[in-house]
Amino acid sequence: MVLESTMICVDNSDYMRNGDFIPTRMQAQQDAINLVCHSKTRSNPENNVGLITLAEVEVLTTLTTDVGKILAKLHQVQPCGDINFLTGMRIAHLALKHRQGKNHKMRIVAFVGSPVEHDEKEAVKVAKRLKKEKVNVDIVSFGEDALNGTVLSTFINTINGKEGNSSHLVSIPPGPHLSDALLSSPVIQGEDGSGGAGLGGSGFEFGVDPNEDPELALALRVSMEEQRQRQQEEARRTQTTETPSATAPPTSHEVSSDEAMLERALAMSIEESAPPAAAPVAAAASAAPQEPDFSAMTEDEQIAFALRMSMQDVVATPSSSSSGSEEKKEEPSKAKPKDEEMEVDYSNVTDTDFLKSVLERLPGVDPQNPEVQEALKSAGKDESKDKDKDKKKDAKK
Repeated sequence: MVLESTMICVDNSDYMRNGDFIPTRMQAQQDAINLVCHSKTRSNPENNVGLITLAEVEVLTTLTTDVGKILAKLHQVQPCGDINFLTGMRIAHLALKHRQGKNHKMRIVAFVGSPVEHDEKEAVKVAKRLKKEKVNVDIVSFGEDALNGTVLSTFINTINGKEGNSSHLVSIPPGPHLSDALLSSPVIQGEDGSGGAGLGGSGFEFGVDPNEDPELALALRVSMEEQRQRQQEEARRTQTTETPSATAPPTSHEVSSDEAMLERALAMSIEESAPPAAAPVAAAASAAPQEPDFSAMTEDEQIAFALRMSMQDVVATPSSSSSGSEEKKEEPSKAKPKDEEMEVDYSNVTDTDFLKSVLERLPGVDPQNPEVQEALKSAGKDESKDKDKDKKKDAKK
């Protein structure tokens, strides 16, 4: 079996937009290249194929046995610019030099559907170089065969020489299917006519001769193309679903559960390190009396509050001659409830000077107010009466 490395040159010039080959020259050429790739790889598992463009010459795929990789790049090609046939031949030759299997024969399959604007001398020069390097060339001329016939024939004849027949020129007139015309050509059948392996009986794709039953051949080709597109979409979908799942960040539920565990651990550590008397202190602080709002109190309420505060100061301040035991007895009075403080008898509080000084210090209380003056006068009368009673008691004694 012949081992072969093949570089396929695709014509991607602006002429590929024409519709003389259904549906366009570009799509018809893509189907034909698909057929050539499968023919080369199925004839021998070790055969490899590469892909290069002729307009804006670029190597799309180096030599490989993966036809799917080549077809994926092929369907991304769009028409642009003009063809540069001879430059494409040189670049394809360089790509073949870097083949892994040095015992593989080198072959270039070029699809030309645009006018080749080169002199015959330049074409002969490149052809002699390829012949010297033992590179075989198959050219599929379609669409512009009338313009390119002379140049391409000279190019192929120079490579073959007088006795050689390993290179071929296949001219295809406009028609519905470019790939159908290639099935019986030397490009598919090979030099010995044994090509087309895996393409069905008698070298026809799916085992059906398109000349005898074109409708059946077209239906089989369309169903095969739809199946291939479905497989590519499924592979693309599985790849997109597997990639995010491999690097998916932790979900919000997992993050929230971790944060909850951290908060619980911090709370437990704080409870263990907090002193036991912290709660009573907080309770006592929360139970502390609030400052009275003097603006919302009447004058009588302010006077009563001043009297109550003065009594608290008198009770809370111990005398200089009191002993330690008396101080201990007076301390519990500070903790008396508020209701008991309200029940203190103020009948004996008649020191008018003290009351004046207290009233002057109260905010919002005017000592010159007539009501305040009357209260002080009544307190003074009560004080004079008490003094008279004391004098009488002293006289009796």
